[in-house]
Amino acid sequence: MALTKIGKEGITGVSNSANATFLTATSAEGVTLAGTLAVTGVHTVGTNAVATSEGGAATTNIVQGLAKVWANLKGTDTFALRDSFNLTSATDNGTGSYTLTIANNMSGVNFATVCSGGANSSGRYNVIADANGQGADAASFFGFQTNTGSALDQDELSASFLGDLA
Repeated sequence: MALTKIGKEGITGVSNSANATFLTATSAEGVTLAGTLAVTGVHTVGTNAVATSEGGAATTNIVQGLAKVWANLKGTDTFALRDSFNLTSATDNGTGSYTLTIANNMSGVNFATVCSGGANSSGRYNVIADANGQGADAASFFGFQTNTGSALDQDELSASFLGDLA
């Protein structure tokens, strides 16, 4: 028999506490846990979940505070997507121009982007959003270029997107 409720009178709904295998609590009842909670497997976190800072003075919304897409690219020699999260593809559009196609779209076009490039033998370049040459942002892809007045390939490129998923 499964444990269904712990009340002020103790365990209810279970004749033998050794048989208790899980705890069910409704959102109206709420649950407060002290100490460390070890969680295994995959668990869903609600959209209002927060994490407390190390010092306890601040909190951050877990859903809002995570990068939804990120990529590390090799833009010189043989183009390669070194590592990524939430992408279906990365495309080399030509010298210094790249497109990242998002697997799970952003909710709209007003997401934040952070792009950077590392130095190569010619120095450090600017990395700029170019809306994939389309003249408009999109929830499903993101384009960027490297340049110092003219497009140049760069060895180390990275991008991350922050905002809401669709």
